[in-house]
Amino acid sequence: MYSGALIACGECRRNRLDLENQFTASQPQGIADARRHPRFKFETHICVYARDCEVARGETVDLSQSGLAAMMRVEVPVGEVVRLEFSVPSGEVEIHAVVRQRNAFRYGFQFLEASSSQDLIGRTCRDLAIKLALPGSE
Repeated sequence: MYSGALIACGECRRNRLDLENQFTASQPQGIADARRHPRFKFETHICVYARDCEVARGETVDLSQSGLAAMMRVEVPVGEVVRLEFSVPSGEVEIHAVVRQRNAFRYGFQFLEASSSQDLIGRTCRDLAIKLALPGSE
């Protein structure tokens, strides 16, 4: 019985990979990521304040001018408007965002407002883009 569950899981994984390959192959070149702004790997501590939940602490994964991804152990409902607090090299950020997606412990947040925090985020993204463009960077 246990091995049957593994086989079924393997079959699901193969089916998922087949679908992903079909989807990727059917997309025109250069449209793999149709986001408004590029994402940059960015790791820092984050606090997420939701309405009826305890404070969720975690680590950011990536950052863009329009949102970020973070790993957290405390559940935050998708669709919830939250307040995010985190640091970038040029200062402290406090900004409102909506929880757009969740995959296990990884959450995606979309920023909701234009503010001085948005300026700090934009500056950080520009600096990360320049750093990536330099020879020898990853």
